[in-house]
Amino acid sequence: MAANTQKESALVGASETVSETKIQGSERVEFIQDPLFAIYGLALAVSISLWFIAIRAPLWLDETHSYFVIKAGFSHIMARMGLPIVPVYPYILWLSAEFMGTSEIALRVPSILAMIGAVYLLYLAALELFDRDVAVIAAVVFCLHPIVVFAAIDVRPYAFATLTINASILVLVRLRHSDSNWLAALFGVLAASIGHFQFIFTIILPALDICFVVFKIGDRKDLLRQGGIAFAAFTLAFLPVVPVLQVMFHTKGTYVFDEAPTLADLAWTLAPVWLACTFAGAVLVAAATRRLDLQSRVEGWHILLCSALALTPILVLYGVSVETPIHVFTYRYRLVAIPGIALCWAWLVSRIDSRILRLLFCLAVVVAATYSSFTSPFSKRHGYTWKYALEFVEKNASADGAPVLICSDFPESDVVPMPVGAAVKDSGLFAPLSYYPLSVPVVGLPRALNDEAIRVASGFLLQAAQGHKRFLVVAAGASSKTLDWLAENATGTHHVRELGVFDEVVVVEFIPRAKSDEAGMAGAH
Repeated sequence: MAANTQKESALVGASETVSETKIQGSERVEFIQDPLFAIYGLALAVSISLWFIAIRAPLWLDETHSYFVIKAGFSHIMARMGLPIVPVYPYILWLSAEFMGTSEIALRVPSILAMIGAVYLLYLAALELFDRDVAVIAAVVFCLHPIVVFAAIDVRPYAFATLTINASILVLVRLRHSDSNWLAALFGVLAASIGHFQFIFTIILPALDICFVVFKIGDRKDLLRQGGIAFAAFTLAFLPVVPVLQVMFHTKGTYVFDEAPTLADLAWTLAPVWLACTFAGAVLVAAATRRLDLQSRVEGWHILLCSALALTPILVLYGVSVETPIHVFTYRYRLVAIPGIALCWAWLVSRIDSRILRLLFCLAVVVAATYSSFTSPFSKRHGYTWKYALEFVEKNASADGAPVLICSDFPESDVVPMPVGAAVKDSGLFAPLSYYPLSVPVVGLPRALNDEAIRVASGFLLQAAQGHKRFLVVAAGASSKTLDWLAENATGTHHVRELGVFDEVVVVEFIPRAKSDEAGMAGAH
């Protein structure tokens, strides 16, 4: 009797699964055949197309470091990375470069593909929570967020970290109704893998853990079994990241490279103006037409999942940056919260009980974001670049072989000795030179005016004064005190003049007074 009962239960469960699959399949076909599907597909395509506005832009500072890491080949990646971890992303970038080359566009292809994958996974996760049209809206909002637009073509691991986050979210949502041990192990591995691409993004782990516990709290047996499996898989996969976290903790002072954020920065991350205004208009129309659903039962786990994924990481970044000297509310780091933020907006849109109004909202958001992108003077830029300054310096200095002093723009340069001679051009601290090279001698300086900067600069100024040498100095805004110190200490032997500012990078010329005076006298005669 017991055996028969088990067989019957299994048959019932199988039939329910088959029925559910058929229903989902029929819904999928119905949605695809729906005329609105083509409009949603077009809206999503336009959203993704905005990523490509700046795809031809020169590499910015951090992107040149990604190129520096892979430049010497596969066998040198670990040493050039400079971190005690097997760097996953550089090997992906190296492999891609072997097939597609190292142009700016080619280097950006892996991130584009990874972000497209992240969009698809977010859509699948949203599909577990909402109707299909709302799931598409979640994907559209995600694609249009300026931080995603930036990261999608960034030659950095952020798109891959986002891909891993969205995969973790999808598995987490499916675990709610599954007792699979393999799915639990996959969840643990994916959660740990976030740190392999961007260790700062591990701040989302508490949100994932809280949601997992809440989803499983009704079945203690499943919670303990699947939780134990997920934790074991996570621990094994996360072990290589631990040394990186230790390094980050011991060098936390180097992360003071941005100003403390304001509430306006937080608000903009959660709700860009064009998105907030468009939603407000949609709500007004829905309320006026009695299509605003405030009566239906709200799924508590939906709210928990969306809000935890959005608010936990963004508030940690904001709180740490406001309350401590460690300012990590950086544009690209905020990407960790964007999947959750997109899901939150999708939940809000789901309360509009009208397919037409939801479609109009989606189209309005795409139009508003597109207009904002094409009218912004920064839309074709991808961060500030050293390319134009270095091209100018090469043309100016190569005429007489004038040496160039370059202030590194990496915060890490303030806590390590400077490389000397030819090593400067092959140092990660001066990564822009690996992609935009100089043929003239280069002397490296730290980012800040510290003892190391004064030591190196003093020795160089002495040699320049004795040899009556003309030289150039290149520095970004963070090194302005070094420029002032050089101008003040060289005033007795050199005339100083600014040659230009190239995308936030300043080029200054130091001309020996004897030669300058002789040129002036020759001009007078």
